[in-house]
Amino acid sequence: MFLEFRLRNYRAFRGEAALSLIASPDKTLLDQNTTPTGIASLPHAVRTVAIYGPNAGGKTTLLRAMQLMRGVVLESASLKPGQAFNVQPFRLDATSPGEPTLFEVTVLLNGVRHQYGFEFTPNRIISEWLLVYQSAKPQQWFDRRYDKKSDSEQFEFGSHFKGQKRVWQEATRPNALFLSTAVQLNSDALQPLYEWFSSALNVFLDGGHIPHGFSTGMVERNQGQAIAEMLSAADIAIRNIAVERKKSIQRAVQVNLATGDVETSAAEGEILLPKFQHEAGEFRADFDYDDESQGTQKLYALAGPILDILEKGYMLVIDELDRSLHPLLVRQLVESFQDPAINTRGAQLVFSTHDTTLLDATLLRRDQIWFAEKDEVQSATLVPLTDFSPRKDEAFERGYLTGRYGGVPVLEHRLLPTRADAKR
Repeated sequence: MFLEFRLRNYRAFRGEAALSLIASPDKTLLDQNTTPTGIASLPHAVRTVAIYGPNAGGKTTLLRAMQLMRGVVLESASLKPGQAFNVQPFRLDATSPGEPTLFEVTVLLNGVRHQYGFEFTPNRIISEWLLVYQSAKPQQWFDRRYDKKSDSEQFEFGSHFKGQKRVWQEATRPNALFLSTAVQLNSDALQPLYEWFSSALNVFLDGGHIPHGFSTGMVERNQGQAIAEMLSAADIAIRNIAVERKKSIQRAVQVNLATGDVETSAAEGEILLPKFQHEAGEFRADFDYDDESQGTQKLYALAGPILDILEKGYMLVIDELDRSLHPLLVRQLVESFQDPAINTRGAQLVFSTHDTTLLDATLLRRDQIWFAEKDEVQSATLVPLTDFSPRKDEAFERGYLTGRYGGVPVLEHRLLPTRADAKR
């Protein structure tokens, strides 16, 4: 279960910002929109969070940071010695470009709170830490610090952290995380945290272009009926989905963690392509994936991951959930995560959106709505709706569009000139 993500000095964010899914004491929609944590000090976590804000306000940067943190955890132990990270600090002041970037996540694993984070520059890990809350008092499992003056690293290990700590420490390169290295060298204690990043955290940055491979794989494994039913429930007249194998030049795309470049490779092989059987009365016809609308393509591509995430209690992070999807359909997807009869394992959804129809007190609690925008020095900030103390019966959509909560563009002039303007 995801509780909080913090970041500092990353792209649009100069100062520290935090996105929290820890529920407020508000009892509104408590049974529907929250999941019990089993922790007395923070008894509930919300199931979904919607992030609003103007274009270039920091929404995508926040989600990109979560994806980058996941990538560093999964890949840093495989980097070559001296290989650099493609991390971009805030660039619009004199000091931030030379300071480290901070990421920290707090998650609940098997009922135990884990608070893990690190600071890093393009060249090395500056600090790394893990606190584990077996009780109200945290246990420090490890703390790693780089001393620039002596050009050396200091490690401190807590007594509750078991395993070959010195062996893992000596194997940890300056540009690798201790977490990643220790798991690679068979640390059982750290494996659950690593697996949360590798399996439970699913980030889709481009909301309009999601690969259909996961859904198509489910169809090939005879698990496509649930996907077809999901499309049918969205009023898309698809009776059946099949998979067709075709020979093709397969291009693998991978983001190089060190350079940020997108690296592609090509090889001859087979690809799986979905075929959709549409029905209209007594007539049926098969359509290729490319024949479908962008909305159908997106919903199909999302269907498999969503079904899997709901089944396993994982987390979905998606940028621009509403792109190419009807507002009623987006609402239904959010409701699916908030329906205890469907979401029985505590899966969570974090998404950015411009769909203001979701700003509805019957759908989202006040602690489920967040705003990202830039301040006077062009640094992104992140603020929950609860900071504005809105009334329970307040019209959230109207308040947002009128600028009461911020997070909207300031349009001082028309985007396009009128004829009268052109004559001046």
